[in-house]
Amino acid sequence: MNTLEHILQYILSIDTYLLSFVAHYGVWAYVALFLIIFCETGLVVTPFLPGDSLLFAAGSIAANNNQPLNIQLLFVLLTIASILGCSTYCDYG
Repeated sequence: MNTLEHILQYILSIDTYLLSFVAHYGVWAYVALFLIIFCETGLVVTPFLPGDSLLFAAGSIAANNNQPLNIQLLFVLLTIASILGCSTYCDYG
């Protein structure tokens, strides 16, 4: 039962955990975001990843001036991740 309570607490306060992750890992947060967006758009077996909600959450964190995420870098990096992911999966022929 303790595990279920921990999971529920995590889901209900995801904003706190996400802010903590970004503040603690810094540059690695960009790498994690890039990989999640790339895998969601480029790999057949990973469409369950939370790409859309992750984009909104990362954008809201980057909009705050006190956070280490840069909105311009985030935009360029995640755009490249989605284009590369789609080009590995999509057939343009």
